[in-house]
Amino acid sequence: MKMKKKAVIITLLIGLSQYLWAQKIELVNRDWITQMSQNKSDTTYVINFWATWCKPCVEEIPHFEKLYATYKNQKVKVIMVSCDFKKQLETRVIPFVQNKKMETIVVFMNEPNPNNWIDKVDEKFTGAIPATLIINGSSNFRYFSEGETTYERLEQVIKPLIN
Repeated sequence: MKMKKKAVIITLLIGLSQYLWAQKIELVNRDWITQMSQNKSDTTYVINFWATWCKPCVEEIPHFEKLYATYKNQKVKVIMVSCDFKKQLETRVIPFVQNKKMETIVVFMNEPNPNNWIDKVDEKFTGAIPATLIINGSSNFRYFSEGETTYERLEQVIKPLIN
């Protein structure tokens, strides 16, 4: 009987572990982008626009996770903005974030029409993902790039802002 009890407890702990790792995913909209862009804080924000169905997006997630791990004790925030379809939030996005054990902040773009928000990110943004926006309000710094990036490139952009 004791072995059965231990087996049940171990099974429960394993099953619950994915939920213990889970983070809350905040729903954001175009106003959030405006607020981030107008923020005058000395914190550097690295904001990546991605989706679970986008292979290049998924391939570059480890670069953002490494950036987070390297600079988490400094004034750097790494935010991953999911551009998946809303109906996929519960079925794809949340399980994806849990399975990858993502530690970066993950938010979900809750705007059904991308045309309502892409121009708020950057005037050059075509809506193609992955895309990365890096801002530091106190120094009026703004960097935008569409397409895949590397850890080295991210670090090259943010290092002057935090030293």
